[in-house]
Amino acid sequence: MRRAIELAARGLGHTSPNPVVGCVVLDAAGRTVGEGWHRRAGGPHAEVHALTAAGPAARGGTAVVTLEPCAHTGRTGPCAEALIAAGVARVVYAVADPNPRAAGGAATLAAAGVEVVVGPLAAEAAEGNAAWLTAVRHGRPHVHWKYAATLDGRIAAADGTSRWITSPESRADVHRLRAESDAVLVGSGTARADDPHLAVRGVPGARQPLRVVLDTTGTAVKPGARVLDGAAATLVAVAEDAPAAHLAGHAEVVRLPRAAHGPGLDLAALLAALHQREIRSLLLEGGPTLAGAFAAAGLVDRVTGYLAPALLGAGPQVLAGAGITTIADALRLRVTGVDRIGPDLRVSAVPANAPVPKES
Repeated sequence: MRRAIELAARGLGHTSPNPVVGCVVLDAAGRTVGEGWHRRAGGPHAEVHALTAAGPAARGGTAVVTLEPCAHTGRTGPCAEALIAAGVARVVYAVADPNPRAAGGAATLAAAGVEVVVGPLAAEAAEGNAAWLTAVRHGRPHVHWKYAATLDGRIAAADGTSRWITSPESRADVHRLRAESDAVLVGSGTARADDPHLAVRGVPGARQPLRVVLDTTGTAVKPGARVLDGAAATLVAVAEDAPAAHLAGHAEVVRLPRAAHGPGLDLAALLAALHQREIRSLLLEGGPTLAGAFAAAGLVDRVTGYLAPALLGAGPQVLAGAGITTIADALRLRVTGVDRIGPDLRVSAVPANAPVPKES
């Protein structure tokens, strides 16, 4: 199963709006005879790739899959039927499919006499598919907040300079995160201060994410902005009464209601608009105000912080306006990884109340 999870990760950034899935096929003696992963939306699923590699050796063997094999016909046929036709005797999968359109594969397999086992390494498999699972369960994109800061939590110096707080290695890793995401989001403050590009660079074969700017008043993104250069598609979200004629022909414009409380736009409406556009994973790269708004709304699903071994002592901090006034209300996180990236530390975490699938 761990190998299947590794295989599934190869599809990150290429399969949306479908999940990432990996599959390993063992023959009747328990030897690996086929491997596969879902490579792109509309293409063969992981099980089909693995069964093709295994050929006749799959008969009487075991298929190990990260996600319950599908039981419906979409752009491809049902994987449950493909496993049955290949003569597989046993199927082991990690995570049950919560999508009502595709679920039922386990029951189809069992009805055909195939032994079905569910649950091994469920937590690891679910983590790798967090974006798709969030979209199916909650009807919105998975929000991954990324930031770079000094050890004392500053994202810029007192004079506003911020390039570069972290190392080239960390910045390259951010491009990997972008490449694995369907969309990248910043707010008007970042758009004005940094004129960000937001496209992926230095990742061979990367699919460019949708570049999204929350520009409530329609004044932050102007013709000539780097985000309008055509390197990737761009969406600018503005208030319903904001001017946007200057963006015609340069970017798609979506009009959203203003936030009921405080400045900015209604974030739930933004996420709904992105979900409708089949955005399943959203990388939040905005500044402290936008990050604070997402945190206050309970809309942060994952946090990745790049911490540079430096101190500033003054300057803007990582998070602002999150509505937290007492330690009892702190947004507690569960650390899922700590890694050295060049001279920096990369800390990965999820909300402490995020469900942890029970291992079997």
